[in-house]
Amino acid sequence: MHRQPIGTVNSHDHLVVGGCDTVQLAKEFGTPLIVMDEQVIRANCQLYREAFKKFYPQGQVVYAGKAFLSTAMCRIIEQEGLFLDVVSGGELYTAIKAQFSPEKIFFHGNNKSKEELEEAINYGVARIVVDNAHEVKLLEPLTKKRKKPIGIFFRVTPGVEPHTHHYIQTGQSDSKFGFTLLDDTLFKEIRSVIRFPRLQLRGLHCHIGSQIFDQKAYEKAIEVMIRLMKNIKVKTGAILQELNIGGGLGVRYTPDDYPPTIAEHVETISKVVKREAKAAGLPLPILFDEPGRSIVARAGVTLYSIGSIKEIPKVRKYVAVDGGMADNPRVALYQAKYETVLANRAKEDPNERVTVAGKCCESGDILFWDITLPKVKSGDLLAVFSTGAYHYSMASNYNRLPRPAVVLCKDGKAEVIIRRETYEDLVSKDAIPAWLNHRGRVRSR
Repeated sequence: MHRQPIGTVNSHDHLVVGGCDTVQLAKEFGTPLIVMDEQVIRANCQLYREAFKKFYPQGQVVYAGKAFLSTAMCRIIEQEGLFLDVVSGGELYTAIKAQFSPEKIFFHGNNKSKEELEEAINYGVARIVVDNAHEVKLLEPLTKKRKKPIGIFFRVTPGVEPHTHHYIQTGQSDSKFGFTLLDDTLFKEIRSVIRFPRLQLRGLHCHIGSQIFDQKAYEKAIEVMIRLMKNIKVKTGAILQELNIGGGLGVRYTPDDYPPTIAEHVETISKVVKREAKAAGLPLPILFDEPGRSIVARAGVTLYSIGSIKEIPKVRKYVAVDGGMADNPRVALYQAKYETVLANRAKEDPNERVTVAGKCCESGDILFWDITLPKVKSGDLLAVFSTGAYHYSMASNYNRLPRPAVVLCKDGKAEVIIRRETYEDLVSKDAIPAWLNHRGRVRSR
């Protein structure tokens, strides 16, 4: 019998997530539908907090909002005592609308606009993570009239390339993110900031990538960063009090994935920071970790209704669902793989090889190539696991498909936290120029 990664199976042979029967959820809220298990999200937050309490009490957990963000998600993160990392004015606005405490927000981004920086300053965010020299020039005049200094980090690319998809590597020297260590630009900007009283350099930030299993990559990055902190002290006299090592801890998507546990990850980075700080003769910094995927990915399950079925003799059997690359672009982008079951027949053993296709007008819109499921029928409900991270946040309206609803489940109760888009939503921002108001055919002269 197939064993699903999360949830249970009830007496009706239906998949149950967060105490809710997924077949009933699909009937009530429609499909495609992203189902989030609140207890799984909270449990992962608590695992991070407990691990830092045990291995590095000076540590703080910062949730990476880009993985999945909504006003309800902001409420959960704040209730669990985490900081929040945002990467755009839109994410910042979402947090503010949710009444998330600005003094617990970190603002990232490799090309922040003047307007976004002004918003971050006016809201009073905890840290602005400065990505480049251009941003320093934008910040200096914006902070002149401020009485209270603005806390900043400098983001650095430490030259570490973890074993993950190259699209989600971010710490290598050849990267659009952060200050390189191949020249003296970083030291030049640090000296500039030190002379400017309204910008307070609190520490350094790096992020080496996403879906990382090999903890040696973190060890190498921390070694580089601590040595850099010492070098900054020697060259500029600045003693940095904080170190943010980014996020990126991987999760299990398939049975072939063996990620470290949250506790193992926190223990590793804590040991390395302590060892390297002692060797460098530096005080222990406040350590920030920025998990996103490892908090929400496995809390999410996407439900699809199966429609057309096409069998090509001796070639392949295609099973089409009512979603696809518009709500899950990760397969097309990263060749991502997942576990799946038929939610309405969750105990049945798989016995038929099929390819699951999406409904977008693209030959590449395939969610699963040649997987084994119970004999599929139109109307069956397909559940795809570990879709809580980088699914809704990367969803699009390609082919003018409305984005799916997201429901939050807890103890058998389900509430919509992001409503399903309607066709009216799709055209609500459209406009027709005055010269197109004549609806008849334009005659050629």
